[in-house]
Amino acid sequence: MGCGRNNRTLCWVFILFLCDCCVAQISYSVSEEVDKGTVVGNLAKDLNVNARDLQARNLNIVSGYSKKYFEANFKTGDLYVNERIDREELCPNTIKCTLKLEAILSNPMVLHRIEVVVTDLNDNAPTFVERSHSLNISELSPTGEHFLLPMALDADMGSNSVKTYRLSPNEYFSLDVQNGGEHSVSAELVLLKALDREKQALITLILTAVDGGKPPKTGTLKINVNVLDVNDNTPSFSKTLYKARVNENAPAGSSVIQLSATDLDEGDNGRLTYSFVKRANFNPSDVFLINAETGEITVKGDLDFEAQPAYEIHVQATDKGSSPRRANGKLLVEVIDVNDNAPEIVVTSLMNPVKEDADIGSVVALVTVTDKDGGKNGQTNCKLIGSAPFKLTSNYKNYYSLVVDGPLDREGCSVYNVTITATDEGTPPLSSTSIITVHVSDANDNAPRFMQPVINIYVKENSAVGASIYTITAVDPDINENARVTYSLLGDSKTIPITSVVNINSETGDVISLQSFNFEELKTFQFKVQAKDSGVPPLSSNVTVNVFILDENDNNPAVLAPYSEHGSVNSESIPYSAEAGYFVAKIRAVDADSGYNALLSYHLSEPKGNNLFRIGTSTGEIRTKRRMSDNDLKTHPLVVLVSDNGEPSLSATVSIDVVVVESTADIQTQFRHVPVKEDSFSDLNLYLLIAIVSVSAIFLLSLISLIAVKCHRTDGSFSRYSAPMITTHPDGSWSYSKATQQYDVCFSSDTLKSDMVVFPAPFPPGDAELISINGGDTYTRTQTLPNKEKVSCLPPKN
Repeated sequence: MGCGRNNRTLCWVFILFLCDCCVAQISYSVSEEVDKGTVVGNLAKDLNVNARDLQARNLNIVSGYSKKYFEANFKTGDLYVNERIDREELCPNTIKCTLKLEAILSNPMVLHRIEVVVTDLNDNAPTFVERSHSLNISELSPTGEHFLLPMALDADMGSNSVKTYRLSPNEYFSLDVQNGGEHSVSAELVLLKALDREKQALITLILTAVDGGKPPKTGTLKINVNVLDVNDNTPSFSKTLYKARVNENAPAGSSVIQLSATDLDEGDNGRLTYSFVKRANFNPSDVFLINAETGEITVKGDLDFEAQPAYEIHVQATDKGSSPRRANGKLLVEVIDVNDNAPEIVVTSLMNPVKEDADIGSVVALVTVTDKDGGKNGQTNCKLIGSAPFKLTSNYKNYYSLVVDGPLDREGCSVYNVTITATDEGTPPLSSTSIITVHVSDANDNAPRFMQPVINIYVKENSAVGASIYTITAVDPDINENARVTYSLLGDSKTIPITSVVNINSETGDVISLQSFNFEELKTFQFKVQAKDSGVPPLSSNVTVNVFILDENDNNPAVLAPYSEHGSVNSESIPYSAEAGYFVAKIRAVDADSGYNALLSYHLSEPKGNNLFRIGTSTGEIRTKRRMSDNDLKTHPLVVLVSDNGEPSLSATVSIDVVVVESTADIQTQFRHVPVKEDSFSDLNLYLLIAIVSVSAIFLLSLISLIAVKCHRTDGSFSRYSAPMITTHPDGSWSYSKATQQYDVCFSSDTLKSDMVVFPAPFPPGDAELISINGGDTYTRTQTLPNKEKVSCLPPKN
């Protein structure tokens, strides 16, 4: 087995458990604290080995201690001390201290156990845990009584430990040393003579602990014996009778007299406490206070000469001994008469609470003022303090009435604290104050009040039936029944029976929908709500409620004729010689929704690999992208997807088969206008002129109708049903609406693409957005100012 230099010792220890060699044991003895190099024994001799062979056989001393206390001399074979040996450190509280070593020889391997016994030196003196120790012993303790003393500690063991105790000479105590065996020696004080505290209150002794070393070492402890006093003296007052005078108006805490008593004893036996002695039915503690420590008597309660002009008080002084002793004394207190009785105010309520509509002069309470003093000290004046809608009227002498002196308003002030002051004519004058709390009861003088003059409610169409769409709240500054508000619907709307549309919770004011609203059929309606309190008689107020239905995207786009037949495939023809941009067909669609939900866009789907046609996203016009080629098909099936701009978007599709023909003579369609450049006035020009005149006439009629509607429209007129309106945009797109609204009308100057553009004005009030569709098949939004009717003209873009 190979081991490194640093682990050689561990390897040898490991060998001790693995090798099966012959083992022998050698014993040595060494005293602690010997010098380094002290020879313990000769290993060569004891191991029966030649000293010259020790190094050759690699003698090694192994131990399990943190320090290498012993080492071997290879030349002489001696085992010597290598480190300081402290027996108390190595073997604390142990009688025998033994160090275990192993001597290992190689070639052949031999293991020898070595036992080194460390003998103790008397190098530690006895010590006590505390420097001084106190004993409290009563002067009545009997002779022969034992008192246990603290033990001394000695780090040495055996004969060098504590063996006995000695006591300094004195006339009161002796020492009883008890030997409990090899490990413990204790000592007790024994009282030899009775103690007398008056002769000597403190006795100081010295206790000495002696160990068994040679020479012996000692340790000392100071013992203080405190002689406790016995209560053998009675307290004594300085006077047999004390006299004092005090004004009957003396405030609480005023000093009356200072008592004094003494006791010859000390400590608690001489410390006195003062107290009153209750006699018959009179307890002085009800009127006076006595300081238990100082004996000072002060005023506690009210002193009234008229009730009792003098007090005879018995006092007692008691010491704090275990068997207390006491002394009794007497005190006469004379009360000096003064004007010490303030007027007394007695209030008898007649009407509390007082109704807020009480008449002026109504009696609220009766007030009586009395004073126990006589003469001028008993004559009083009474008045009100502060401002309040009340006053005092004198009935007879010191009898008054508190009456209403002004209008009362509970909502302004529901509680009045009326302060009444009565003052006598004594010197100095005394006064008293009484506060009468007058509550004002409610009268139903306030009608319920709504927070808004008009309430606007916005409800999405298709909302759930039975849902609460708004909570109407009215407040009533009255209280209780006068403020309990109930709600009800008043009458019907001008267009619909309101009770079939909404209902209102009479207690909470929650407005409940009774049907699911359809924006396309009903956009707004109006009704009134009445809030009525429960007073007698009840008061009420009304509020107008406008309900605006908000559009939801719930209608699919509808394709107009001639492509409107569901499931059919439409056919269009184009000539083989058609140029790029050739007009094929125009898809028109409408959406029953409004706003962005009715803003339509068109998308074209062609067979894979065919890229011949395009469609205007906003116009729906299908045109060719390029000229025909021989590789193109003769029939092109197209699918047009029409989508609105709602969330989520709804759509419709239409299928068109475009057939390529050889000449224009084979083309049959009623919606196509082929531009022909002619110098003369042709039939096409005639048709264009008729179209321009027709569009202009329609525009003028629409403008006149719009002005007429604006002039005759009122805020309360709401139409439930209206004729549908189809609106064309400057780029050819159409929109559809059934609502009767305000419109902004624009007209384009482009003769070929002039369509009437109708934009609904902002309603309900709020910020509006103007939608502009340009020729590039895109649309933009323009924010307009709220609640302003504004006409904007959007010229079409090429």
